Amino acid sequence: MTDYLRQARDLDAADPLAGFRDRFVIPDDHLVYLDGNSLGRLPVSTRDRLHRAIDEWGIDLIRGWDRWITLSREVGEVLASGVLDASPGEVLLSDSTSVNLYKLAAAACDARPDRRVIVTDDDNFPTDRYVLEGLADARGMELRILKTDIDLGISTDAVREALDGDVALVALSHVAYRSGAIADMMAITAAVRDAGALVLWDLCHSAGAVRVPLRAAGADLAVGCTYKHLNAGPGAPAFLYVRSDLRAALRQPIWGWFGQRNQFDMGVAYDPVESVERFGVGTPPVLGGYAALEGAKLAAEAGIGRVAEKGAALGAYAIALADAWLEPHGVRLASPRDSARRGAHVTLFHPRAWQISQALRAAGVLPDFRTPDRVRLGFAPLYTRFQDVYAGMTALREVMATEAYLRFPEQRSRVT
Repeated sequence: MTDYLRQARDLDAADPLAGFRDRFVIPDDHLVYLDGNSLGRLPVSTRDRLHRAIDEWGIDLIRGWDRWITLSREVGEVLASGVLDASPGEVLLSDSTSVNLYKLAAAACDARPDRRVIVTDDDNFPTDRYVLEGLADARGMELRILKTDIDLGISTDAVREALDGDVALVALSHVAYRSGAIADMMAITAAVRDAGALVLWDLCHSAGAVRVPLRAAGADLAVGCTYKHLNAGPGAPAFLYVRSDLRAALRQPIWGWFGQRNQFDMGVAYDPVESVERFGVGTPPVLGGYAALEGAKLAAEAGIGRVAEKGAALGAYAIALADAWLEPHGVRLASPRDSARRGAHVTLFHPRAWQISQALRAAGVLPDFRTPDRVRLGFAPLYTRFQDVYAGMTALREVMATEAYLRFPEQRSRVT
């Protein structure tokens, strides 16, 4: 037994979250799944809850809305108290991440009518940049795009330098989708607020993976998805966060009946409710909502502190193996080395990264590929074991040593 394998087994034996793996559907224990930051595994409780929800639909019919209609707020409360550092009534399950981003970004710009600049960075997730570009174009605003080191993430100093009296909104990702770099939410939020602007955080790679200090930072707005580390399933609904003292000053641009006061009065004029539900739009997805609820409850039960600590340890272990085994083959780290600055995934650079990712799939390891030339390894602390990391990195070492990746064409297909 190698020292690294012994270390993995010892770490698994001491892991306080080890029992959570049994609470996921894992039909093939030999498959090494290192892409939970793109799509989380299916929790057993979610499978059972969705079966019950289908029976509710069949039996209760329209009477089910007596329970279903409050589901979005219920999920929001679990997220606020158990996953995000937020106060009650600040989080709502609603729409997709992109739609939520548009709603909150538009509302923020309207709340700063004399300012004409939106700030983001060139490493922000593409759909975020597209939404912001479209919003700026429609309103005749400037989209100010900061240059970011794609391995180390956005710097607080770069944000500070971009701020002036014309900036209405700063929209950034808390954890970079490509490298896993964690932005300094506390310092950046403080700088933006000092400049009189609003800040909007994308939490897609944060929620359920790392600590998210929304309340401690005094963050204004945030959005996030539930199908990654919150394990709510493909296409699961997203969530939004609005700091409670901002609600009255913000009116979102999509006026729907689920944001309306006394919605079943079917009033003629739009009059938004005072609560966070004013940022809802249409009928909520019930089946997806139940899946999000189960996933959020599982993360809250595990404790986000313990989840973040294990994610950091899994990443540190993977980096140690990469240093020892992969550097001679031209593989280099493309994520922050400091665990405090890295989320729950580690990214490796190699000019043949696309081919390498295909060779790993053929070897029974599911990683992810990201441009330019990066293999992304996602570690989901609730079910990824240190022995899984060992197995995945062993397979990667074999792929590199034998140049097995050269059997695969240099082709880039669409990978989520």
